[in-house]
Amino acid sequence: MTKSELIASLASANPHLRLQDVERIVATIFDEISAALARGDRVELRGFGAFSPRKRDARTGRNPRTGEAVPVDDKAVPYFKPGKELRELVNGGPLQGEAG
Repeated sequence: MTKSELIASLASANPHLRLQDVERIVATIFDEISAALARGDRVELRGFGAFSPRKRDARTGRNPRTGEAVPVDDKAVPYFKPGKELRELVNGGPLQGEAG
């Protein structure tokens, strides 16, 4: 699902909201998650999962074209750990609230 598909789905499920408001809501949520990760904070969405920054140490990589060794600096990368409910849903388990 793309961001525009998410916005369209939310807008159709919530006809009392204007499309521009749904776009602003989705953009705000994504912006806040991005800003928190940039600050080094963890973002947890109960039942969905948690986003956190992870540090990758410096290493020696390879240029795929030439095979030459290339130094790669250390960096932080976003990491996502799915919550229990999301894992169960993806693996064919019952939705929350359903008898299982």
